[in-house]
Amino acid sequence: MIPKLMLRPLFAVFSAVERRRRRRPLRHSPDFARGRSRRTFGDDPGRDTEGASMEEPGFNRQRAEGRDRREGPRKELQLKKRPRANPVSTISYVQILGTGMDTQDTSPSVLLFFDHQRFIFNAGEGLQRFCTEHKIKLSKIIYFLSRVCSETSGGLPGLLLTLAGIGDEGMSVNVWGPSDLKYLVDAMKSFIPNAAMVHTKSFGPAPISDAAAIPDLNQFADPIILVDDDVVKISAVLLWPEESGQNNGVYSAMRPGDMSVVYVCELPELKGRFHPERAKEKGLRPGPEYRELQLGKSVFSKRLNITVHPSDVMDPSIPGPVVLIVDCPTQSHLQRLSSLGSLNDYYADFLGKETQKTVTCVIHLSPASIVSSPDYKNWMKRFGSAQHIIAGHEMKNIEIPILGSSSRIAARLNYLCPQLFPASGFWSLKQSYLSAPDSVHLSEDTSLSCQSISAENLLKFTLRPRDKIGLDRSYVPNKMVHSNIMDELHTEIPDIAEAAEHVHDFWNETGEMGEERRFMQEEPWLSENNVPNCLENIRRDDLEIVLLGTGSSQPSKYRNVSSIYINLFAKGGLLLDCGEGTLGQMKRRFGVGGADDAMKGLRCIWISHIHADHHSGLARILAQRRDLLKGVPHEPLLVIGPRQLKRYLDAYQRLEDLDMQFLDCRNTTEASLNVFEEASESSMDQSSAESPNSHDGSREITNRSRTNGADSTLFARGAPMQSLWKRPSSPPDISVAFPVLQNMKKMLKEAGLEALLSFPVVHCPQAFGVVLKALERLNSDGKLIEGWKIVYSGDTRPCPELTEASRGATVLIHEATFEDSMVDEAIARNHSTTEEAIRVGASAGVYRIVLTHFSQRYPKIPVFDEAYMHKTCIAFDLMSINIADLPVLPRVLPYLKMLFRNEMIVDESDDTRDSVSLAP
Repeated sequence: MIPKLMLRPLFAVFSAVERRRRRRPLRHSPDFARGRSRRTFGDDPGRDTEGASMEEPGFNRQRAEGRDRREGPRKELQLKKRPRANPVSTISYVQILGTGMDTQDTSPSVLLFFDHQRFIFNAGEGLQRFCTEHKIKLSKIIYFLSRVCSETSGGLPGLLLTLAGIGDEGMSVNVWGPSDLKYLVDAMKSFIPNAAMVHTKSFGPAPISDAAAIPDLNQFADPIILVDDDVVKISAVLLWPEESGQNNGVYSAMRPGDMSVVYVCELPELKGRFHPERAKEKGLRPGPEYRELQLGKSVFSKRLNITVHPSDVMDPSIPGPVVLIVDCPTQSHLQRLSSLGSLNDYYADFLGKETQKTVTCVIHLSPASIVSSPDYKNWMKRFGSAQHIIAGHEMKNIEIPILGSSSRIAARLNYLCPQLFPASGFWSLKQSYLSAPDSVHLSEDTSLSCQSISAENLLKFTLRPRDKIGLDRSYVPNKMVHSNIMDELHTEIPDIAEAAEHVHDFWNETGEMGEERRFMQEEPWLSENNVPNCLENIRRDDLEIVLLGTGSSQPSKYRNVSSIYINLFAKGGLLLDCGEGTLGQMKRRFGVGGADDAMKGLRCIWISHIHADHHSGLARILAQRRDLLKGVPHEPLLVIGPRQLKRYLDAYQRLEDLDMQFLDCRNTTEASLNVFEEASESSMDQSSAESPNSHDGSREITNRSRTNGADSTLFARGAPMQSLWKRPSSPPDISVAFPVLQNMKKMLKEAGLEALLSFPVVHCPQAFGVVLKALERLNSDGKLIEGWKIVYSGDTRPCPELTEASRGATVLIHEATFEDSMVDEAIARNHSTTEEAIRVGASAGVYRIVLTHFSQRYPKIPVFDEAYMHKTCIAFDLMSINIADLPVLPRVLPYLKMLFRNEMIVDESDDTRDSVSLAP
């Protein structure tokens, strides 16, 4: 239960701030406000005056209200045209893009490469970050999905948004998938411009809800040709669970997401050598007659009065390579796959072939449990001498990090401060999968007579030129050795060992603190010891803040997009924002088995706003939790977010069940929760009196709250941020959300939390921050100790609502997208600078400030002024802040800066632009 003593004073503070704001004139231009304070507080670094006033910063009103889009209709996004290619001279190969290989969280992708065009099969989470890491260009690509689900398409939203933002007009790409792709496109329209998705194309039977009549699946038994040009022919062979066809092929048992695809990629044959001397013997002359023969046409010889056929003067044509990409997700799909007549021409043991088609390579995306089954192995043998590449999840790949750059940084941070960076960047099989089931290693199965190998990251199979056809391991990254990284670190920074010892002393009460002070003597604020009461006798298993993603906008080599895991240990955990790749980051932090345990124990996911870098990993997390808890009694997971997010989730759940219940952030503001508490009390009173009109009482209280100060928010009538058509508005009808609020109340109690409060911030329509407050506890002497308080800003400009919500917080996690010199950019985009974030914390009397959400301009460490850092720390991916370590947190910052002292400011968005740039 949320106590009124905590809620109502906060409500009063919000109201008072609102009244003060109304009396002050707003400084802004029609496009964006430029009023800002350059007043510093570095002159008194220890100052924590609660009443410190902060001159109100400017903000971009149009962006906050969702009116910052271009005037007039936007042109259609550019779709890159491909030049005509010569199949004889082209270079071609298939390559494994190992997304998810080390974390087992998403499907690997497969690249089919030609000189002037490329195709990628599947776009799971992390594809964009992977391609940035390995400098693989994402332009001029056609994408194909073997299935439409979070595992195979989780990276698609971020990819489309990145391409749409390239240049003045943006870019678009072709995306092919089975008919379920329509559901995904409809869901993505909630936050992706329609122009970015105009080239999405689906094939196969129409979704059942859209069909006029239930279709007969037999009409889709033949391959569907998707691409047919000079260099490749790509066809789709549909798979569906066998039970769907048991009723005369009727679509009755088919569910969205059931459709899977086998892609057949056929390169054209190479014409045999033309022999001019043979043509001359047949009475032909050089010129048009020779050309016709080389094009495969017969020619009449007038001199000898005979018809000359191409076979008379040319060597036999060489069949082109054939590649199959197979995704068979279940045993029911395997039954269908085994009986497919449309693949007969590709089987080596099929005697009734009309044409000679020899399969060169088969790439298997099927799960290990399917690939290892006897029926699947027998099916594989039917392709004769074809090379089989098993690209499903195999446990041996866990030991080889796919993102080498971030693993190298993680290893360095772990060496310097393992208390804050427990993830070393490297996992052994034993460490990572202690709680997981046994894995299947097909490569060790000696019963399989066909040529089969396990996929490796960036493994190639060359298709052209013909004399080089076969496997190519030259691009497979060398295994990173932890000891080598440490040797490089000691060579680069000779005094790093001494620094690590000093950092170790912070956690060692017997350490020689005199040495520490000598090393950091220019930082007098290190001796401050104003520890809040909530940390008295705190236990290490009470709270841990894990920064899973600390970058902004889009994933980069060193920083993933926004996500924070609140680890409550035995009481479960919460996620604050859930950008793309959150599941993979969880597995890099806790190991594959440990992350699965954390997913099972999730209590709630809270999303700050609708921008994709804060929620595009949500579907994958929910689907993973659903699968892990299948067959286990459990409650749907509570998801709290802006109302636009509900539209996305509702549309997406037509594709796959996410096993969740949604609650609008507006229902978790202090005003709404006051209404909920009053309605709960009224309901209990009327229930005890057996009143037949209990719902009327709840509705009456809701209506009364709407007229009594519920508009006292940043977006209230008359406030500078007023936007009557998109503001968070007054609390919605509590009676609708009442059951979910009751579930939230139960969840908070089980998690040891007193309250979860959302509050509006200045960024875009329906943008929020959040407050988490722990329950009070008793110490060993029976003294009542207040609970800790965490505040997360989301994306925002500094605003009074955030300052007031942060009053007395134990930790404020605040975005700091830009450095202090870029305040105009921060205003234009409604973000904060480093100094502004720290000023918010100082004004609110916050104990510790953690800065996050850094621009790609700062790939490793952002620019900051140490004069303002006496209670602040810079966040890094996989940083884990235990609440017991808060007193020493700022002391580590100078050492972190030393670790990156040789690093230059590099705008990593250049790398991203390179990865999507137009190749010559």
